[in-house]
Amino acid sequence: MAHHQSALKRIRQTEKRRLDNKYYARTTRNAIKQLRLLDDKAQAEAQYPKVASMLDKLAKKGVIHKNKASNLKSNLAKHVATLA
Repeated sequence: MAHHQSALKRIRQTEKRRLDNKYYARTTRNAIKQLRLLDDKAQAEAQYPKVASMLDKLAKKGVIHKNKASNLKSNLAKHVATLA
């Protein structure tokens, strides 16, 4: 158990950030799955910028690596482009 006030505060901050990051990562993963399941090109094109923005925010905050975000966006863009 931590005894210093700063260590106790750091524990509280870390736990809050961990839960926030977990929530945002899960929400983004669900959005990616929904985008991949779409069959309508118009809907997919409307949804893609929102998902790409979510991925960029996760990469900016350090939840995922920037290259992973880039790879996911690239694959999603290919998927949207192949829809008829």
